[in-house]
Amino acid sequence: MLLVLDIGNTNLTLGLVAGGEVRGVRRAATGRATTADELELLLEGMLALDGHGLAELDAAALASVVPVETALVEAVAGRRGLPLLVAASGTIPMAVRVDRPGEVGADRLVNALAVARLYGAPAIVVDFGTATTFDAVGPDGAYLGGAIAPGLRLGVEALASKTALLPKVDLRLPDRAIARDTVNAIRAGAVLGHQAMTAGLLAAIRRELAETAAVEPSDVRVVLTGGLSSEPWARAIEGVDAVDPDLTLKGLAILHSEVAGGEPLAAVR
Repeated sequence: MLLVLDIGNTNLTLGLVAGGEVRGVRRAATGRATTADELELLLEGMLALDGHGLAELDAAALASVVPVETALVEAVAGRRGLPLLVAASGTIPMAVRVDRPGEVGADRLVNALAVARLYGAPAIVVDFGTATTFDAVGPDGAYLGGAIAPGLRLGVEALASKTALLPKVDLRLPDRAIARDTVNAIRAGAVLGHQAMTAGLLAAIRRELAETAAVEPSDVRVVLTGGLSSEPWARAIEGVDAVDPDLTLKGLAILHSEVAGGEPLAAVR
């Protein structure tokens, strides 16, 4: 049984890979554990929600953008004798054609690997997390770069914390762009605005990638992932081929299979 761990700036997400599928997906706030002991207890507790435990694991694969958390996972894996594969530009079996490969977030590279293997290339992954990231994969499966924008929740939180009177609102899709009250005005600006930003930037990246790959823009696959990818406003974005909230965990399973000889991922969606 393989443990797959995705540690972002906001959430720690884990899943178990068994029988060729990712199952038992659970999430906790990043930073809840500040020592290896606390992290071990947290992981044990999250796995117990689905009737499992650390003692059942054969190996683990990690994508992390939080160095402190990476070190804690390495410490827990070390004292448990658990083989750990850490995703990075040097461990992912794909060409990374950017100026400084080591600066690319592990989650972005894992997403690129997953989209190429599961959906085909050329492709674009849009990940709605703390940041909204756009990652392009060339027709040969190489990572070509992308774009980073502030995430929707980050923008709403900044608006509330940096102003005297504007409240923090939930991220529901408003009925109209011309709002008649402050809460819905923020929803219109934040949610509809983020939707429009995503659609516009996605269209531009799709055109550039299509030119690079010498294909039609419609031939470039677009997959959404991340915590907000299943929201109605995200699903309504034009030109999206698939929504796969667990794409990063699937990518870690694929990575472990190809690099460490683990069980291949059976499900392609």
